[in-house]
This record gives sequence, C-alpha cells and structure tokens, in this order.
Amino acid sequence: MIVERADPRDPQVAALLQASHALMESLFPSESNHYLSIDALCVPEVHFFAARDGDTALGCGAFKTMGDYGEVKSIFTAEAGRGRGVASAILTQIDAQARELGLASLKLETGDLLHAAHKLYAKHGFTPCGPFGDYEANKSSIYMEKSLAAST
Repeated sequence: MIVERADPRDPQVAALLQASHALMESLFPSESNHYLSIDALCVPEVHFFAARDGDTALGCGAFKTMGDYGEVKSIFTAEAGRGRGVASAILTQIDAQARELGLASLKLETGDLLHAAHKLYAKHGFTPCGPFGDYEANKSSIYMEKSLAAST
C-alpha cells in the first residue's frame, strides 16, 4: 500500500468521498455534517491523499491549512481496506506534510458516534479540545488536537 497526493475528482476516490458523505448523512443531522465537498477539496490550501493497493483506492484523507494549524478532513477507508492500517497510514502522511509546512498543530472535528475514529486519533496523539475556528459546541461533535511542536 502506498499513500500519495491524489485528486479528489479521481473516480475511485470520488466514490470513497461520496460513500463517506452518505455515511455521515445517515448518522448525523445535516447541521452536524462538516465535510468538504469534492470541489472544496480541490483548492490550494487543501492537501489531499489517497491510499492505494495497486490500482485500487482503499482510503483517502486531507487537511486544510488554517493559518498556523491544519484541520484534518475527510478520512475514510473503503470496506476492503478496513483493518489494514489504511487510515493510520493516511494520518501519518497528513502529519508529515503538516510538519513539513511548519504548522503548529493539527485539529479536527469528528462525530460522537465514530468510535473507531476516536481510537485512531488518540493512537496518533490527538487529545480532546474545545471547538475551534467557526465550530460551535454541539452534542454530536468531538473536537481533538495534536501539537506538532518538536520534542526537546
């Protein structure tokens, strides 16, 4: 499996994003869905990655630069990629790219029902925080952050 920069409009990747959006819409009220559209993922401040096994896209994820931090967006793994470390590999790539850009931290908003995501983020050093940016506290969102400051 490799993780590399990708185009959100690639047909396989777009199908993953559409599946992710459908899942979020089935789990959460519309006002609690904060995913970016495929077009919104195609702007210069978004760094988008896909994990592939050969020609097959197994997962995708992105972060958007927001001043001195990056906001993790759209991490999703296809059914065929679950349990294979796909999301972890994507998050590792996001972390590396954010560090390369000199960002101070990564932040994210995720749904309260997405327990596997919570475990993934905690494994990668994310800890709970309050709402950030334009987010407001609500009962279905969990906010997390990770400092990217170099350890001394």
